[in-house]
Amino acid sequence: MSSIFTKIINGELPAYKIVEDDQFLAFLDINPNAKGHTLCIPKKEINKIFDMEEEDYVALMRFSRKVAKALEKAVPCKRIGMSVVGLEVPHVHVHLIPLQEMDDIRFTRKTSLSVEEFEELVKSIQSYL
Repeated sequence: MSSIFTKIINGELPAYKIVEDDQFLAFLDINPNAKGHTLCIPKKEINKIFDMEEEDYVALMRFSRKVAKALEKAVPCKRIGMSVVGLEVPHVHVHLIPLQEMDDIRFTRKTSLSVEEFEELVKSIQSYL
């Protein structure tokens, strides 16, 4: 059975897509820890990050770095935090989270954004890519 992320990749579910290439996709988390919380995923469905081929793992980190640099310019923050947890969806995903304080990366509180705010945020991040 396809993961929710595979359904996003295949266009079966909507997402606030930031950027994609032939291997990876970055999109905004719809239940964000902080404004700008972004997920970077491989298009190939793989459950665990360390099961990725080394070349693909390195490429995912390179892709995530590119997105993080744009995100940091688009969303005022002290830094961009990165987390790879992966228990909630059985598909590799890198969380990029703009941080103001440590609690922003702890997944204990969430923020909400309107559709308009999500759409504006996508455009802002894209402008720095």
